[in-house]
Amino acid sequence: MRTEREAGGPRRAMPKQKTALITGITGQDGSYLAEFLLEQGYRVVGMQRRSSTETLWRIAHLLDKIELVQGDLLDQLSLIEIVQAYQPDEIYNLAAQSFVPTSWQQPVLTGEFTALGVTRLLEAVRLVKPDAKFYQASSSEMFGKAVEVPQNERTPFYPRSPYGVSKVYGHYITINYRESYGLFAVSGILFNHESPRRGLEFVTRKVTHGVAKIKLGLARELRLGNLDARRDWGYAPDYVQAMWLMLQQDQPDDFVVGTGKTHSVRQLCEIAFGCVGLNWEDYVVVDPALFRPADVDLLVADATKARTVLGWRPTVSFEEMIELMVDADLRLLKGEDVPPGMVAPVLRRGI
Repeated sequence: MRTEREAGGPRRAMPKQKTALITGITGQDGSYLAEFLLEQGYRVVGMQRRSSTETLWRIAHLLDKIELVQGDLLDQLSLIEIVQAYQPDEIYNLAAQSFVPTSWQQPVLTGEFTALGVTRLLEAVRLVKPDAKFYQASSSEMFGKAVEVPQNERTPFYPRSPYGVSKVYGHYITINYRESYGLFAVSGILFNHESPRRGLEFVTRKVTHGVAKIKLGLARELRLGNLDARRDWGYAPDYVQAMWLMLQQDQPDDFVVGTGKTHSVRQLCEIAFGCVGLNWEDYVVVDPALFRPADVDLLVADATKARTVLGWRPTVSFEEMIELMVDADLRLLKGEDVPPGMVAPVLRRGI
């Protein structure tokens, strides 16, 4: 009889495929994160809300590679059933009411999704899969009227919108569950991050899409609010890698993620119009109706901890990102082919 060693030694067990659950998978970050995790060999499960309108355009090219399940951050039972059914190793909570201006119009609903929704999902983890690693999408909007510049993990929060307030709740309830129940639960305090998959309601995409329309003769002006507001803008695919890195650490901890560089909306316009050889001042109209009730003037990240502990660094500059977005919108409006998941098919009908 041949011994195990004579037969070539003990067989090595194949590493177990990890399962990741992503809430908000149909959004910008969710779609890029799904792509990244698939590249790492994960089984990817995406939670989506039941909707009467099609919202799958960002992940249409991934539908044969991922699994979708209906669930809702407003429905505790649906979250418990999803965690029970899929037993995820990692959970990325990216779902929220994420548009700041809407949070003034719908503050209660924003709180239900963006604040209490986090609690409901953490409860599902605590009750069903307490060994899962949990990522909460916190936001630089929590700093709001920042008491110091730049902002790091120790900077006090001063939110200036119902959205920012809700994100602060979600951030602290994640810490509370980590400290109270020993969950591996972390928050990524991500500063603004953009891409061609950004919704048209966000200022970067509003500008790049508006520039493309003006260049092609489809519009004559671009109406904007506060041109002096400054943000730390980075490239979304870079930021989803930071999310993953946080869950690969031995101990749970929270991290600020950003470029450390800031630009104004005015500079955004100058760069975007410059990509097509136009002077932004000839086309941008300041509309007082687009100003926020309480605005955030200056946010800039001190991501020293993320660079040191996670080894994370941005790879795409602000100027490169805006040029990429303008180019994508030009190709979109010309009816040319664009990479999968970059732009909504509905836009091809001339919006």
